[in-house]
Amino acid sequence: MITTIVGYAACVCMIFGYLPQAIYTIRTNDTDSIAVPTFLLMGLGSVFFVIQGILLGNWPLLITNVVTGLCSAIIFVMKMRNDWRKRRDARQGKFPEDKV
Repeated sequence: MITTIVGYAACVCMIFGYLPQAIYTIRTNDTDSIAVPTFLLMGLGSVFFVIQGILLGNWPLLITNVVTGLCSAIIFVMKMRNDWRKRRDARQGKFPEDKV
């Protein structure tokens, strides 16, 4: 009983600790300060924790890592898209201050 309560408390803390940054990044589309290797490792860690949550039947672990994993995946795609656009614009001689 107490382990379940602690697990759900950790779930709430992790989600509400991670979600504001994810929402901010999605709203502002600002991915310049995101380190790709770090995000890849965090996403991979979430995948492994989801698998562990399924195998153990540990719902708090599963829920937490599904939510944070989805947020990480969305932000990773945004980061890749933004970096690709910057490289493309640099090749074409466009710069961010040229956008009006």
